Amino acid sequence: MTLDALRLEVPDILDEDAAPLADLNERLAQARSLQHEDALQLLLSLLFRLNRSVMTLLERQRALQNCSDEYRHYAAAYLDGSPPSPLFVRLCNELAIGFKRLLLQILKGRQPSRPHLAWCLYMALHFLAQSLLRNYQRYQEPAPSLWRDSHLLYWLGEHQECLDEPVAAAFQPAPACTLRGLYQQMLLLALSNPFHLAEGECPQLFGALAPLAGLARLLPWDDEGDSESPVVDLTESQPCLGYAQHPDGSRDYLRRFELGALLVALHDPAPLQSNGERQLLERVRHHWMGQQQRRDPREEFDLTCNLLVGLPAIHAQLLEQRPCSSAAQMLDASAGGARLLCRPDQAAHMAVGQLVLLLTSSPTPRLALVRWRHLNIEGLHLGLHYLKGLAKPVWLRRTPSAQTHQGILQSTPEPGDGWRHALWLPNGQFGEGENLWLQQANVHNQVIMQLPAADLGTALVTRHPLLLA
Repeated sequence: MTLDALRLEVPDILDEDAAPLADLNERLAQARSLQHEDALQLLLSLLFRLNRSVMTLLERQRALQNCSDEYRHYAAAYLDGSPPSPLFVRLCNELAIGFKRLLLQILKGRQPSRPHLAWCLYMALHFLAQSLLRNYQRYQEPAPSLWRDSHLLYWLGEHQECLDEPVAAAFQPAPACTLRGLYQQMLLLALSNPFHLAEGECPQLFGALAPLAGLARLLPWDDEGDSESPVVDLTESQPCLGYAQHPDGSRDYLRRFELGALLVALHDPAPLQSNGERQLLERVRHHWMGQQQRRDPREEFDLTCNLLVGLPAIHAQLLEQRPCSSAAQMLDASAGGARLLCRPDQAAHMAVGQLVLLLTSSPTPRLALVRWRHLNIEGLHLGLHYLKGLAKPVWLRRTPSAQTHQGILQSTPEPGDGWRHALWLPNGQFGEGENLWLQQANVHNQVIMQLPAADLGTALVTRHPLLLA
C-alpha cells in the first residue's frame, strides 16, 4: 500500500460554477455584527460553499486566508478555556477541508516552492489539530478520519522535506511552529489522557506542549528498538498503537515515537512557562510512556445507581434531606473506582474533579471524585475514583455565630482504634491557616481549628487533612 495525497478526505465539488468572491469580505464583515452563534453559522455556510466550488488556486488561497482571520476572531471567545460550541468545532473541520483542497491544487501544479507547500500542509494540519483539541475540550472522541488525514499530512511533509520548515502562525492556544512540532503536539495531547483533564486544562496543555513537541522524533521502525516507546502506524485511524497491539503494518509506515530529548527538556528552566503549565506537564508525562490508569482488576456490572453531584447536594443527602439525584448505570467497578453511564444532558454537571456521592443497593454511600468523562453515542461515561472512609456533613464558621459554610468530613479507620480525617471544601472559600469553628451533625460543641494546607485539590474542591480528638 502506498500513501497518497489523493486519500485525503475532501468532499466532492458540488458547484461547477466559480464561487462568488466579490462580496466575500462584505459578508464576513456582516457576520461580525451578529451574535456569536449566528455569526458562526453564516461563516460556516460561506466556507461550506467555497470548499465545494471550483476556484483557482489563488482565489482559494485568498478566501481561506480571509476565513482564517475570521477564525482567529471567533476563537477569542474560548481563550478563557470554556468549551467551544458544536458550530465552532464544525468550523475547524471545514477550514481543514479547505486547506486540504488547496493542498491538492498545489500538488497538481508545477514544482511548488517548499515554503509554500510547507505553509499549506501546516495550515491543513493546524485546523485538524484544532478539531482534535476542541473535541477533547467537549470530552468527545474525534472522528477516525482526523487521524488518517493527520498521518497522511505528516507523511507528505516527510517526503517533501517540509517537516522543519518554520511557519509563522499567530493562533491561540499556540501551535508549534513547524509541521513536525505541530503533528507531535497532537500525538502528545492524545497520549495525555485528555478525558482525565479538568475543564480548561486541555487548551492549556496544548499551549504548554508547543515549544517542546518538536524535540521528540518519529524514528523509522526497528524490530530491536526500545519497546517502551509509543508506536505510530501512519495508515491507521488512531494516534498511536495501543500497548497491547502488535505492529503488523508495513515497516515503511511504522514509526517509533522517541521522547528522550523531550523528557529531558521538561526539567530545564523555561522562563516563559507558567507554574500551572509546568505542573500540568508533570502530571501527564507518565501517560506518554503508556502507564495505565487502572491499578485494580475490574468486574463488569449492569446496575442502576444514583449520583449526588457537588458538595451542597452531598451535604443535603447525608442529612437525609433527599435532594435531586442523577440516575446512572454502573458498567464496571473495582476496589478503587467505577465506570458509570449517564444521560448526555448531565454532562454540564459532571465536571472532571467534581465531588460526588454514589448511591447503590449498599447501605453505605461511596464518596468519590470524577476522574474522567467521555461523551459518545451511548451517552456520558464517567470514571469515578473512590475516596475511602465515611462521609459526614459538617459546618464551618469564621466566628462562633457567623454564617455557616458546608463541608464534608471524610473519616477513614486506621489500624488499631484510630481514625484519619480530612475535610472537603469548595475552592477559594477559606485560606490556609485561617482559624475556623467546625461543627459536626448531632454534636453541640464547635471545635476550634486552624485550616491546614491542602493535600489534594481539583478544579472544584480541595481536601485538607485534620487532627480531631
